[in-house]
Amino acid sequence: MVQARQVRKHFGRLEVLRGIDLSVNRGDVLCLIGPSGSGKSTFIRCINHLEKIDGGELIVDGELVGYRQSGNTLHELRDSEVCGMRSRIGMVFQRFNLFPHMNVLDNVMSGPVWVKKEPISASKDRAHGLLERVGLVDKVKSYPSQLSGGQQQRVAIARALAMEPKLMLFDEPTSALDPELVGDVLDVMRALAEDGMTMIVVTHEMGFAREVGDTVVFMDGGVVVESGEPKVVLTSPQHERTRSFLSKVL
Repeated sequence: MVQARQVRKHFGRLEVLRGIDLSVNRGDVLCLIGPSGSGKSTFIRCINHLEKIDGGELIVDGELVGYRQSGNTLHELRDSEVCGMRSRIGMVFQRFNLFPHMNVLDNVMSGPVWVKKEPISASKDRAHGLLERVGLVDKVKSYPSQLSGGQQQRVAIARALAMEPKLMLFDEPTSALDPELVGDVLDVMRALAEDGMTMIVVTHEMGFAREVGDTVVFMDGGVVVESGEPKVVLTSPQHERTRSFLSKVL
């Protein structure tokens, strides 16, 4: 589903990604772990072209991200084409990013109605089903300010799923939540994984990475230091940098 080949990204003189190589099979869950500033969030933002890469290739479901290749030349896609590509990749952010002036139902319906031009009736039916799936069907008329952080994040997940994505990206989805609210969000993500959704998750929740992840990738300094099965990376890491990091977070 996802292939990264020598992906590079810099902001001015700061090189944030220094040649990332990794792949994610369809239906798998890849968990990205590592210290703050290691490039994890930047990398997944590159996957849906929220950030443009400066080198290498990113391919999602057989298509180059953000570009079209003609012979040996890459042509950047128009904004409308990028939006079409991005609509097939769901993303859940650390800070929810719900529309504050819309109630829960309208937030979930917004993508299908505005971007995909779906009939309101069909979008509403799907939104109700998704809100039931995340345990919030009783909050359809509530506004984000009336919800807890955990509830807002579950609405954000439902909103991303409403676009029927082939891939879901999660950027530290629980780091802004009070500890007692984390479990409900992780339960929704576990259910998605069990249903076969391909997911890339930037997370500090090592228990989730161990239980749900098919692969754990440890990043530091803009490179992949170590990757493999969760039980291997998290319990018997091969690199000293990985061991040092895990000794502080486990």
